[in-house]
Amino acid sequence: MRKILTIIAVLTIAWSSIKAQKDKPNVIIIFTDDQGSVDLNCYGTNDLKTPNLDNLAGGGVRFNQFYAGSSVCSPSRATLLTGKTNLKAGLPGNVPIPEYQKEKGKTGLPAEQVTIAEMLKANGYYTALIGKWHLGHSPEQLPNAQGFDYFFGHERGCIDNYSHFFYWAGPNKHDLNRNHEEVYYPGQNFGDLMVKEMKQIINEKDEEPFFVYWAFNAPHYPYQGSVKWLEYYKDLPMPRREYAAFLSTMDEQIGQVLDELDSKGLADNTIVIFQSDQGHSTEERAFWGGGNAGPYRGCKFTFFEGGIRVPAIIRYPGVIPGNELREQMASGMDWLPTIAELTGSEILDNTIEGKSLMPIIRDAEANTPHDELHWQVGSYDDQKSQWAVRKGDWKLYANAKDPETKKRFKKENALFLINLKDDIAEQYNLAGQYPEKVQELKTLHEQWLHEIIEEGKY
Repeated sequence: MRKILTIIAVLTIAWSSIKAQKDKPNVIIIFTDDQGSVDLNCYGTNDLKTPNLDNLAGGGVRFNQFYAGSSVCSPSRATLLTGKTNLKAGLPGNVPIPEYQKEKGKTGLPAEQVTIAEMLKANGYYTALIGKWHLGHSPEQLPNAQGFDYFFGHERGCIDNYSHFFYWAGPNKHDLNRNHEEVYYPGQNFGDLMVKEMKQIINEKDEEPFFVYWAFNAPHYPYQGSVKWLEYYKDLPMPRREYAAFLSTMDEQIGQVLDELDSKGLADNTIVIFQSDQGHSTEERAFWGGGNAGPYRGCKFTFFEGGIRVPAIIRYPGVIPGNELREQMASGMDWLPTIAELTGSEILDNTIEGKSLMPIIRDAEANTPHDELHWQVGSYDDQKSQWAVRKGDWKLYANAKDPETKKRFKKENALFLINLKDDIAEQYNLAGQYPEKVQELKTLHEQWLHEIIEEGKY
């Protein structure tokens, strides 16, 4: 009898452990690539259709002043995964392909940085990356060494969606991997392959909570929307037509995964986060445009609002409100501490700069979690790099660029001061009128940069 009772007790404890694991919410981060600031219907665009992401916003909280960690791919991803600004995460600029790393003197996200995946893995989560990495190529910098149990996708910045080749100036290279193994699916759409992988995780990981970082390569060039959506947008002018078709194809693929969560009864116990990594591209491979920044100036590669103000949504039914908008200033580095709070996970790095968004998610009147936000890209030398700081309605932007208009800034505009409340289009440099405000913001930047350089010894 005692033996039977012992067995029952052991089984009870085991079941309680399994139940505790199941009760932890699943987490999916959908991270899109080069998506325009307003390119969702719920953000005001009316010439393209995004019903699935709009439904996601309808069930959660949408942010109106949400900022990417940078205006280019790798630094923005470093910010998301580490909860830090890209400089503090040790990644000042975009990661070059391996063949150019020695020449350019750049590598990737330092191995010692702690990612969201590592944080959740320590809390009993199965962790997976489906899609784009672009954070380093050496063994210690690849996804499986940065906290991900599973990786399916491409290591470089973009691929052709059917051949899965990285096409650039050279060398052109096949770039599709499952963990450390190169895999081949010629002719199969990469977005559809990602959907298949996502569904497999949802269906197979029912004994433990899962975290999936779903890093889309859309609507990043090459624009390769489905025939269905290309036909639907046939009357739009080029390149909006090509961009819109790719974006709606992506939205449809996201909808298939959200539907799978519903059909498996997992939607209510899954945190779904959506964000774009930066603004839309105006590069040659993007036909010099296609995306829409709405009232904002700029695009990818710039710290004007169109380069860093991005659509962002979080849904967690029954825990956070539905169909609500938040106006407070927030950042991509805030997702890590927000996820930590919602999942009961321990933050393993006490130097993060992100703040939990739960206070403003719960209360639309709560104060913004950040008194100020900082950006810098290119290097740790702020004389050569673009940098910006925002405090309240004021933003100071140094060494400004505007790739969309190709405008060259004169020496007197090296420090560009904007009041976003009065000039959301950032057309007027107020530096000459408010020198004391310039000095205030410049001092904040210098203090922030000094602390980061001293701490990291860069």
